Amino acid sequence: MTAGVVTATPEASVVSVARQMRDSRVGSVVIVDPAGSPVAMITDRDLAVRIFAGGVDPETPVGEHASRPLICGEPEMELDEAAALMVQHRVRRLPVVDGDSLAGIVTLDDIAVRTGNLEVARRMTAEVIEGALPQFYFHERG
Repeated sequence: MTAGVVTATPEASVVSVARQMRDSRVGSVVIVDPAGSPVAMITDRDLAVRIFAGGVDPETPVGEHASRPLICGEPEMELDEAAALMVQHRVRRLPVVDGDSLAGIVTLDDIAVRTGNLEVARRMTAEVIEGALPQFYFHERG
């Protein structure tokens, strides 16, 4: 798990969140409510494909376009439990919540590094993409 998670409020503009991603060198931002509890997530792909390519005003609040429901893990979860949850829900990033507080985030990259097995991460990525975008999934040629 990565402890430092980049967050924004739902009122932040989509362009400010895009800049925050760029400056922090991350591919996602967790959207938090005023109490700091995670409520949604926005990814670089969401920004590029759904928001900016869709002609949405860059000053639009990000909360209107963030992905919900937010699928979260718990600090006590084993890595294989987190991985199974990610595949089940077809997500590449899993915020980790302790009570109502954001404790960190687990990504497919984290799993690859932690296990030392790039094949596991590759297979998980393929399963997540195939489930989320079956019409765009291309099988390897044999």
